[in-house]
Amino acid sequence: MSEQKVYLLGGYQTDFARNWARENKHICAMMREAYEGSLRTTRIEPADIKAAFIGNFAAELYCMQGHLGAFFVDFDPAFRGLPTSRFEGACASSALAVMSAMAHIRAGMYDCIALIGVELMKTASPAKGGDYLGTAAWYSRESAGVEFPFPKLFGKLGDVYEERFGLDDTYLAQIAAINYANAKLNPNAQTRDWFMSYDHACSKGQYNSTVSGRIKVTDCSQITDGAVCMYMASAPFAAEYARRCGITLESIPYIQGWGQTTAPMEFSAKVAESENQPFVLPWTRKAITDAYSRAGLKDCWDLDAIETHDCFTTSEYMAIDHFGLTAPGQSWRAIEEGVIELGGKLPINPSGGLIGCGHPVGATGVRQLLDAYKQVTGTAGEYQVKNARRVATLNIGGSATTNVCFIVGK
Repeated sequence: MSEQKVYLLGGYQTDFARNWARENKHICAMMREAYEGSLRTTRIEPADIKAAFIGNFAAELYCMQGHLGAFFVDFDPAFRGLPTSRFEGACASSALAVMSAMAHIRAGMYDCIALIGVELMKTASPAKGGDYLGTAAWYSRESAGVEFPFPKLFGKLGDVYEERFGLDDTYLAQIAAINYANAKLNPNAQTRDWFMSYDHACSKGQYNSTVSGRIKVTDCSQITDGAVCMYMASAPFAAEYARRCGITLESIPYIQGWGQTTAPMEFSAKVAESENQPFVLPWTRKAITDAYSRAGLKDCWDLDAIETHDCFTTSEYMAIDHFGLTAPGQSWRAIEEGVIELGGKLPINPSGGLIGCGHPVGATGVRQLLDAYKQVTGTAGEYQVKNARRVATLNIGGSATTNVCFIVGK
């Protein structure tokens, strides 16, 4: 593949606190709002857009709607005949849309692509929604007839850590508290007005019930309605865009590195494969190290921040050592020493992450990339990491089955 740079031109995120089902709005209304907002924030013109790629996990289940790419052509008369595609990879759906957009741009097929990640989730009861999410695992083996299968699967991830290295759940509570605190600084975060404290996250009972095993309500990401639209472009288009906006090409972030891997579908198979290996999820680790290699990074300390997939506190605990902040099994050190906090040596999830910002499943990968863009361009507002120049994202689908890591920098 050519080493041509693929640039990020910004975008727009809907307010993840909204309940679109209660507003009686169709999923295409979410997509349209994200698109129209992105025009205001980026100064992209409809005529600039040569293709639209949509990331979505389960619209057929949540709102009885497929073929989402076709809705894009209704947003402007200029889009009649526009190539559109929809991508699915469970919680990593929109990261796969980004991967495809990057390949199309490098191949010279399109020079500016609109990326939309979208999920409408609040149409279903918690039990039914949990069943829908269970299709991201091997449904007949891991989810059928199981109440809330994913809290159980990611609870097992914590169990593996406990068996191999030891795990004190107070560190999981600290992860939750940090992400909620960061979310209070994010005007689009779902939990920005929610109460949370470390003591609350440590507690069990009426106000923090146990979902499954070690996983309590405060350990879980949110059920979220949301959409994000952003733009990726070739170097020639980005140069012209820079001239149009009165900025330099060097000020525009681009994707410096990427990694994508697929692990076995069943969680038990993943664990069996990792026996006698240093990392609990070696294919997740490989996606990260591939991204480091392609970006020319020595290790995580060449980064200024990380936006990772904290679908549960256990998945962030895993990400800490898999990114290399600590030796395997010692993620607790980075938590205890304040490394991952907003003012720490390497902040994780300054946006609030999935736990604090929200997790509209098909939108998360693009949302992470948009937040990386904001950090690198110094436009993240109150949750800005000082002098951030290079940010990593990790988006995982299923029980870390699909793993996609990006490095964004200038």
